[in-house]
Amino acid sequence: MKLSNHYHQLGEAFYHQGLPTPVAEPVLLLWNEKLANDLVINLSSQHDSELLAKYFSGNQLVEGSRPLSQAYSGHQFGHFNPQLGDGRAHLLGEIVDDAGQVKDIQLKGSGTSHFSRSGDGRCALGPALREFIMSEAMYALGVPTTRCLAVVATGEAVYRERPYAGAVVTRVASSHIRVGTFQYFAARKDTKSMKALVDFSCRRHFSEVNIIDADISEQDSSSQVLSFFEAVLAKQIPLVLAWMRVGFIHGVMNTDNTAISGETIDFGPCAMMNDYHRGSVFSSIDKNGRYAFGEQMTIMQWNMTRLAETLLPLLSDDQEQAIEKIEPLLAKFHQNLMRDYFIMMANKIGIETLIENDDDLITDLIELLEAEKLDYTQTFVKLTNAVINDENHHELKASLGSWFELWQQRISLDKDAAFQLMSKNNPLVIPRNHHVEAILASSQTAYQEKGNLSALNEFLAVLKQPYTQLAKTVDYQDAPSDGDENYHTFCGT
Repeated sequence: MKLSNHYHQLGEAFYHQGLPTPVAEPVLLLWNEKLANDLVINLSSQHDSELLAKYFSGNQLVEGSRPLSQAYSGHQFGHFNPQLGDGRAHLLGEIVDDAGQVKDIQLKGSGTSHFSRSGDGRCALGPALREFIMSEAMYALGVPTTRCLAVVATGEAVYRERPYAGAVVTRVASSHIRVGTFQYFAARKDTKSMKALVDFSCRRHFSEVNIIDADISEQDSSSQVLSFFEAVLAKQIPLVLAWMRVGFIHGVMNTDNTAISGETIDFGPCAMMNDYHRGSVFSSIDKNGRYAFGEQMTIMQWNMTRLAETLLPLLSDDQEQAIEKIEPLLAKFHQNLMRDYFIMMANKIGIETLIENDDDLITDLIELLEAEKLDYTQTFVKLTNAVINDENHHELKASLGSWFELWQQRISLDKDAAFQLMSKNNPLVIPRNHHVEAILASSQTAYQEKGNLSALNEFLAVLKQPYTQLAKTVDYQDAPSDGDENYHTFCGT
């Protein structure tokens, strides 16, 4: 395993170089063998556990690694902070996977950096395990996401409201470039760095966009920036619609947690919806429901507007002219997002191609789900099963009324195709909040008592095949008895 360091080429304005802080007793708890194979890492937890613990705690550097913490700004719950940055993370470097794609390898909880702002730079074991569970569950559900390669226990305590066991989690991402990265340089009116960042982003993510050349005309440069922005917008649509499809609530959609690569990043306050409710929110820090389930499409548009603002100086010296150039892309983004939302929802009820009145059929279903307080995941599983058997018909008719019969008529021409489409889009199992918390509690106890993580691994085995009925699937399909009424998630810092 050898890392490269392309981000270094952008210059010191983009990061602060510094080493992870060593930990007392690194022990490898979780190792993502399949992901490691995809990254062509020829080390295994069975034979190389001690070495992996050293590498992915930060105690020993991987060959080629030049650790750094990235600089960025961000709107946090609508309020702009001009300097955030990686306060407890170190980008070790980049690796090329077996598909030829460049991936970042980042340690989280690896100690303080220039951006720590008096924080301790550490991560507790619970949030580290949570990120591993949730990111792997999202990946299996077909949601674009960052992933976890490893969780290493540190043998040290992390102090929050009380002492917790410490851990370092290794995140793998297409990159860690965020909307907030662009905001960082826009806030400093650093146009030169902005151009370099667009250039780097295009090389990394959007090869179809021509690279900015310092000698080309303003018109050509403007065209390239607009193409870049359009490419970023296109990545965000499948991301947020995948969240909506499976009932995922991000919980902290700040601009510093919005990756231009279109990947889910930061699983601290996230949760899964049970009964359908647009206002579902579990994050303890989202007091006003800004990032509730039903607000996520709107917030993604808001975040993309903030990115657009940073690009204005690259489009024209005249701000009004720059706005005129970029506004049509935002309008098109809204149209495409709404169109694709209805296509996604249509697929969930077995309709591949929308026709007249299908939008009404979908809207009526959503209203029924909320009015009847129906479990989002379970209802779509029952509808899927209802295509091929009569087992749930009575229950569905009772809760959905005449809608159920209208829907059956709509898919009657090709029920086999409808069933196949629904089976692909409606998971049998999701990482239910109460099961995630139970697994986290048992795993932390097992760690403290030097036990194994068999319960967590069993849970992961089910979550990695969410569209397949396994023997253990039924153990994790139930909704919480209290509806998660008093459930809250936390950012983990």
